[in-house]
Amino acid sequence: MIGIFDSGYGGLTIFKEIEKKLPQHDFVYLGDNARTPYGERSQSIIYKYTTQAVDYLFSHDCDLIILACNTASALALRKIQQEYLPKHHKGKNVLGVIRPLAEEVGELSKNSKVAVLGTTSTVESGTYVEEFENIDRNIKVIQQACPLLVPLIEQSKENSPETSIVLMEYMRPIKKEEPDVVVLGCTHYGFLQNAIQNFFGDNTKVLDSGKVVAKKWIEYLENHPNIVSPATGEPIRKFLTTNSTEKFDIAAEKFLGRKIKSKTIKLT
Repeated sequence: MIGIFDSGYGGLTIFKEIEKKLPQHDFVYLGDNARTPYGERSQSIIYKYTTQAVDYLFSHDCDLIILACNTASALALRKIQQEYLPKHHKGKNVLGVIRPLAEEVGELSKNSKVAVLGTTSTVESGTYVEEFENIDRNIKVIQQACPLLVPLIEQSKENSPETSIVLMEYMRPIKKEEPDVVVLGCTHYGFLQNAIQNFFGDNTKVLDSGKVVAKKWIEYLENHPNIVSPATGEPIRKFLTTNSTEKFDIAAEKFLGRKIKSKTIKLT
């Protein structure tokens, strides 16, 4: 079973694309909606919350976990891979979303000018800058923290005038830099993909993070077939939230286009 973890709804953009490509696999999606947003929290708290999710998912039959949360990938993934897994889940794998996006940028960027929209924690961590430098030191990275977007999206206000105003304030200074690629450094921002692309216009490529991450991790799984096996019967789909199931189901159904029945759990 493949576990997909996010601080809220944003990781559904990753789940939707991976499910399309791997429909024969079992999936469980876990959103920590009760404690979102992660983007304004300390690194120690983000690490604590992420390890709690990792423990839960591995104890409930997951063979692989994808951290669909950019903030968790930026501030917790490396420590989890290097220190936590060897002690607590030896032989298991946890993957993130930043490296796949950085690799895609390396393939697409023509003018070596890339903009990253992210949470405050992700931007301050410098993880995207570091990943881009590992791929191409000539890439200039323009970062913009967007702390108000996740709360608005979690409240299902992605199409509201309020969100449009806030989004424009974040994007105006970036557009002046004329980036050739824009990375949505938070999976929640996938709900604003079209609005962001329309603002920047055809000369700027706004990455569809869900599709990019799905493509990269499917390639990874194809090269490592022993990590996770297809379902032996009818593929399982589980949706878990740490908050209201009613609220989660409405948001998930709207995005996935089908009825969802989630379950509330507690992470400790």
